Amino acid sequence: MKKIKYRIVYNRKKQLDNQGKALVQIEAYLSGRKSYFSTHIYLKPDQWNTRASLVCNHPHAEELNYMLEEFILTLQMRELEAWKQGREICLQLLKGTGEDTASENKLIPFGRKWIENSSIRQSTKSNLNTTLSLLDSFSPSITFRQLDYKTLLSFEQFLKNKKLGMNTIAKHFRHIRSILNEAIRQGLIPKELSPFAEYKIKTTESRHTYLLPEELEKLEQINLSRKKHTLCHSLDAFLFCCYTGLRYSDFIRMKQENFIQADNGLWMTFKSQKTGTVTQIPLSHLFQGKAVRILYRYPNLDDFFHIKPNASVNKELIRIGKLAGIEKHFSFHTARHTNATLLYKGVQLATVQKLLGHRDIKTTQVYGEILPQTIIKELKKCKF
Repeated sequence: MKKIKYRIVYNRKKQLDNQGKALVQIEAYLSGRKSYFSTHIYLKPDQWNTRASLVCNHPHAEELNYMLEEFILTLQMRELEAWKQGREICLQLLKGTGEDTASENKLIPFGRKWIENSSIRQSTKSNLNTTLSLLDSFSPSITFRQLDYKTLLSFEQFLKNKKLGMNTIAKHFRHIRSILNEAIRQGLIPKELSPFAEYKIKTTESRHTYLLPEELEKLEQINLSRKKHTLCHSLDAFLFCCYTGLRYSDFIRMKQENFIQADNGLWMTFKSQKTGTVTQIPLSHLFQGKAVRILYRYPNLDDFFHIKPNASVNKELIRIGKLAGIEKHFSFHTARHTNATLLYKGVQLATVQKLLGHRDIKTTQVYGEILPQTIIKELKKCKF
């Protein structure tokens, strides 16, 4: 009778992740073939006893070793059940089919667990989880093997039916590809199983939404005194970011210590959460110091930089835009695009890059929009 042999393998690929850890896997061997199963346990080299195949020097070593034993026992039980049913013993039966599919072969639970244990930024985790939520509404029990080329096309159409743009859809597909690549690295699925060898992620040239000077002026002059206080707060936060180019993620992290009073005026200095770039902005010298005047309205800066979640603020901006008579749909991030576009009109590209905290000047170049007023001004100079 054929019998599968099992052993615990640590750091099979001989490489550590960015936390200096490697994966523990279970190797199943039968008739010259091997299959590997992720235990989702990551350890540092000094936490693994190679000779004894045990976790050591770990605060939860006993529990982890018990988990490894249970994992092997689960595989052995699947093998035994197949033998009782008279089925052929093979490595594939360990993975399970139909209703017996192992949870580690289901894409969404695997993705959720990987995201939770990953060291990536919280904002990135949130974006990845949003993608998984969409995939869950499309096919909640989808497995890695079910996610083939045709399924990706169906999911693409599913997202189009939700009125998502091409670039937004592309973002979600890149997230799915990242999760699949992690499953491949952990040995859950072979590389050739990835449908992205055939499916090509499609994008279109994006155009940033920004406010024209006259639209920005409408927001500056709107009277919200009779409206809810939160609308005034959201508007001030949006305008502040129009004058400074701050992202929402950086705005909500601002503190009193980020502001420095120098001989030449007030400066704001911070390290961008997204890029890690240190940026210094001379508030007194940008947009006639309008950002400084907004700050003076808030004696406690912690109150000013504590605003609602991004989605909630965006809903309030839609309401504010209608009250101001602006037909254009804009969000909080539009403030950054507005800042960049208006700066580009009169400041050198390298300066705009520095103020926005871009690491690559190509990122800054996309803001090279020519405003209608600029066209008219230049044409008046010409003599036809």
